[in-house]
Order: sequence, then C-alpha cells, then structure tokens
Amino acid sequence: MSDELDQASELEMLNTQIALANRQRPTMTFTGLCQNGDCGEKVDKGFFCCPECKDDYERIERAQQHRKVA
Repeated sequence: MSDELDQASELEMLNTQIALANRQRPTMTFTGLCQNGDCGEKVDKGFFCCPECKDDYERIERAQQHRKVA
C-alpha cells in the first residue's frame, strides 16, 4: 500500500508543478499606456488606467488560455 501512496503523492506533485508552470505569464513592459487592448489611456505607473481595464485584460487572457487547451 505504501507504493500506491508514494505514486499518488508523486502524481500530485507533478500535477502541481504543471499547473504552476502553465499559469506563469510573460511579464509586461511599462509603456506609459494602458495595456488593455484598444484603451490606450496614458498611465504614470503600472499597466492599467483603472481596475476595470485590468479585469478585462485578465478575462481576455484567461479566455485565450482556455482556447489553447481545448
């Protein structure tokens, strides 16, 4: 039974490593403009002009990842 538990533990660790590797996104480069698609608002710091643009960007990114998996 110990062998089965060891195999299950190893499989769980492997799945966790794969999930973490897949969730890493390329880092953004500061451009002075909002990174949300066609928004283009100027920003002094960060990557988005408002929380709504950040949420939209993340929603689109998740949708694109789901399309790649399917």
